[in-house]
Amino acid sequence: MLALFAVLGVVMGDRPVLLAVAVATAVAAVAGFAAWRPLIGWPLLAAMVAVAAGLLVLGHGGSANLVWMGFCVAAGWVALASALPVALTGGALLGAALLGEWAQQTEEPGWFAWVVGTAFTLVACAFARRLRATVVELQKAQHQLAERSRAEERSRIAGEVHDVIGHALTVSLLHISSARLALDEDPDEARHALEEAERLARASLEEVRATVGLMRTDATGEVVPMPDAHDISGLVESFRGAGADIGLTVVGDLSSLGPSRGLAAYRIVQEALTNATRHAPGEPVTVLVTVEGGTATVVVRNGGAADPAAPVGNGLLGMRDRAEGVGGRLKAGADPRGWLVEAVLPA
Repeated sequence: MLALFAVLGVVMGDRPVLLAVAVATAVAAVAGFAAWRPLIGWPLLAAMVAVAAGLLVLGHGGSANLVWMGFCVAAGWVALASALPVALTGGALLGAALLGEWAQQTEEPGWFAWVVGTAFTLVACAFARRLRATVVELQKAQHQLAERSRAEERSRIAGEVHDVIGHALTVSLLHISSARLALDEDPDEARHALEEAERLARASLEEVRATVGLMRTDATGEVVPMPDAHDISGLVESFRGAGADIGLTVVGDLSSLGPSRGLAAYRIVQEALTNATRHAPGEPVTVLVTVEGGTATVVVRNGGAADPAAPVGNGLLGMRDRAEGVGGRLKAGADPRGWLVEAVLPA
């Protein structure tokens, strides 16, 4: 584009042909080099100053020469490819050159238009550059947000699968142990225990499939609903059926918890019972769920001494994340009567 305006300057100007052609060739060469590199910032400004000097030679003394359009192009190029200080410096130099021509040729009517056109191009391209940078920042932030959302979703799904599989394996092992002990003395009881283990494994497999299905965007068909607070009684019964000594007390209306907080309460009880039967088998466990005053409290207490050297596992971290994810809090640790898990959730 600058080369085109340089050619127009040669045609419309009154400079000697050899001088005009040489200057136009130099202008085209510098502009081509700046585009080929490509130059940005101060190096680009230096190149555009050299180009403007050549255009000034070609158009000196005549505001009707279209060579001055090259000033608008140069100003826009610098503004689009450089920071604001560089663009303002370039605009000042180009404006000074035009004002100098205007001062020498005050009777020429076109200088004001070229000054305004160059300034307008500079401002418009500076805003366009800022807008482009803002769009890039927004796209980057959107990409980071999408990545974080996917990571959080994977973490949530992993927590669901961990809880489901941990519960299924623990209760199934209890049933299998009961079946092994009763195999010789009471075959019917052994058969019943194995049937319960099979039933639980199938139910847990369906729940895992439903949970993993949440990650599929092309999944069709009905989705198995996730458990909520009303299913805590059935959860406790599954452990009781495997021989665990568990007492359950519910105070208040569980329906006020809603699906998300109800699921959190269910998973907390599930993981706490799984840990209790795994680390303190045979010890009695009590579960207390209280809903009152806009707050739901879930307390799971079991007997047996805890190993102080035992590391904090994913289950305990998962319970805390579930409680905090719905705006609640959780504490877990040893107490004088064994081990205590207490979660406080908004109802």
